[in-house]
Amino acid sequence: MDLAFIPSPSVGVVHLGPIPLRGYAFCIIIGVFVGVWLGNKRWVQRGGRSGTVADIAVWAVPFGLVGGRLYHVVTTYEPYFGPNGHPLDAFKVWQGGLGIWGAVALGAVGAWIGCRRRGIPLPAYADALAPGLAIGQAIGRWGNWFNQELYGKPTDVPWALKISSDPAIGRIGGTYHPTFLYESLWCLGVAALVIWADKRFRLGHGRAFALYVAAYCTGRAWIEYMRVDEAHHILGLRLNVWTALIVFVLAIAYLVVSAKKAPGREAVVEPGAQLAEGEGADDGGEGTKGADLAKGAESADDADADATTADAAAVKTSPKPASADGTAQAEKSAESETPAKPSEPAKDEPADGKAAPAADAPAADAAKPAGSGSTKKS
Repeated sequence: MDLAFIPSPSVGVVHLGPIPLRGYAFCIIIGVFVGVWLGNKRWVQRGGRSGTVADIAVWAVPFGLVGGRLYHVVTTYEPYFGPNGHPLDAFKVWQGGLGIWGAVALGAVGAWIGCRRRGIPLPAYADALAPGLAIGQAIGRWGNWFNQELYGKPTDVPWALKISSDPAIGRIGGTYHPTFLYESLWCLGVAALVIWADKRFRLGHGRAFALYVAAYCTGRAWIEYMRVDEAHHILGLRLNVWTALIVFVLAIAYLVVSAKKAPGREAVVEPGAQLAEGEGADDGGEGTKGADLAKGAESADDADADATTADAAAVKTSPKPASADGTAQAEKSAESETPAKPSEPAKDEPADGKAAPAADAPAADAAKPAGSGSTKKS
């Protein structure tokens, strides 16, 4: 008898009047919102504009949902197009069945369209979104818990998952490995790894996204091997195990080639974007450095303009330098500008120019001896 286990929900849907509220759909929606929120935060830290991630997600999310469903239907076609299949069930996404491989592949096509419309490099966008994708997957995996699906082999460990019987779909009750929980925890670890490596090694040009893919594939391979749901096998391995191995090799190859071809991180991830005050300091990305350089250049230009204006004002108000004979020229100019006054006659000189007799002449004559005919000065 099992003394400890993880219980499964008795129902996976609650009806609010005619509207069904499904736990699987809620997990997917919450995962998308958390992924976009974290992606937006990282995008701003790298020098992008706030809201750009959400704008591109409008393209990426619908493409991803369609791609995830297509991958599931193609690789598990028997319930839909087999002898007893129901083709219309292929559209019942709420019943579960989204392949992460198809979701990422076709979601990347939608992201490429959105990036192209905004003039943004897709690898830079993928790097910013990578940890958010991993966390979104961690949340979305709990949708399998609501649907009681994709569990592992039977076990009696304390964290075993309790599954109820359902003869309609051939489900046998018991306790099984909670592979949804394993993958959820693994995805959280992948997100932490990518965030750490991105800050430590300044990953760029799609390398953060490649690290996320490689790390996820490593965990998915051993978790997939534990599952007991029906799947196609190739050389004794489940199809998704082969997919994980191939994608892992491609991701590692991209990491190696990209590191040699374009080391470092993009200096500009979104042309024309300006960092908000204080944002991007903790990441120290090239986008922050580029913005600081641009601000410094702008400040230098303003300083030069102010200096030029001040010099022009000083030249306008300062007197002209004097030449060697500047004083003489200034005096000459003053003389030429001052009108000459008419000359006044001397006080003792008559106006007609003739000499006037001195006032003491009679006294002088009286002092002379009589008979003197000359006036000789002594």
